Amino acid sequence: MTAIHETDTARNAEFADLVALVRSQHARKLDLVAPASTLRSQGGLLRIKGSDAQLDEDGVTPVDGLYRPTRVFDEGIADKLGIPLGYLRRLRTERPDLYDANVNGWLHGRSRHVAPRYEGGPGSTQISPGGTEVIYPADERSFMVRCFTGAAGEGVARALLSNGYGIMDNLDALTAMLDGVKQAGAEIELGRCDLTERRMYVQVKSPAVSALAPALLKGYRSPFTGDSGDENPTVFAGFVLENSEVGNGAWSIKPQVIIQVCSNGMTITKDALRAVHVGSRLEDGLIRWTADTARKNVELVTAKTRDAVATFLDVDYLSATIAALEEKAGAPVAKPAEQIKTVVKKLGFAESHIDGILDHFIRGGQVTAGGVAQAFTSYSQTLDDADTAHELNSQAVRAMELVAA
Repeated sequence: MTAIHETDTARNAEFADLVALVRSQHARKLDLVAPASTLRSQGGLLRIKGSDAQLDEDGVTPVDGLYRPTRVFDEGIADKLGIPLGYLRRLRTERPDLYDANVNGWLHGRSRHVAPRYEGGPGSTQISPGGTEVIYPADERSFMVRCFTGAAGEGVARALLSNGYGIMDNLDALTAMLDGVKQAGAEIELGRCDLTERRMYVQVKSPAVSALAPALLKGYRSPFTGDSGDENPTVFAGFVLENSEVGNGAWSIKPQVIIQVCSNGMTITKDALRAVHVGSRLEDGLIRWTADTARKNVELVTAKTRDAVATFLDVDYLSATIAALEEKAGAPVAKPAEQIKTVVKKLGFAESHIDGILDHFIRGGQVTAGGVAQAFTSYSQTLDDADTAHELNSQAVRAMELVAA
């Protein structure tokens, strides 16, 4: 079921709903390269002041104003200014005045006068003169600021990035993916789609490219329907498209083995095709991405998508991938609670996920390393946090390998 929220995010959306949301965001995006001198924190909001409005065929686009930072924007501020992220988040919650003081102090610098210091009590000798001025220099860098325009004079500050960050917008990534699939002549079904403040995800399956994986699914049953992997060991070739507009990862296509009985998607990260968002340094000012720039981005990603589809949506590739997975999948799990806890911690996931993964492992009935991978991918489908869900899918094969070892 599609879940679309006021914060411009979507979980388990239909592809058409995702496209509509991405188009809406594309129409409201505002990108500029801003000197630090034009940026200020005011009541926890980002104030941009001193940037010229843009006049073009679409009319006047004002830039100066207030923008509400996302968590991703705060991460960018912390990284660029060297402020510990945990401390900055605490200030936002508990002391917004100190949040402003820290951010503005590092952006703009300041000077202060040092009072005279005396040794001993009143009337004793002065050992440092009064009126000494100490200068803390302002930040002289420029940053790319990605925003959405908003109603009532308040927009959204999405990301603070290097002014050498190369843009691949979600709308361009979707267009390129569809063109690449068409050029490859592949038959596909568009599956679950997610959009977060960090990334966009689109799952793609090819019903025409399937194989049987009886050893991979031996003893497994879907925690959702109870359907048996022994009775239906069919798997499909697929991939997941990922993209970030805000510096949280490269554009990528990651192949997946999709299990028919439960729609679990085991992501094969080692074979992922990526394109890092790196561009040339940009001059200060509002960025208007031309049709030619967008076309070149789309053409590059279209070509990469076409090649990836030809590779990943292929029976030979799927069969080879299944064989590699089955080498590890049959390893028995003697102490599932202990081993799953160890693997979850080793892969960097929060301990709060341990019970859910263990529950899916037990319900899946497959007491092997392959069952651990299935537990990761089926449990991920129950989460509202799409970023964590996709990271669990990406680490499922690695979890299986750790348990098998």
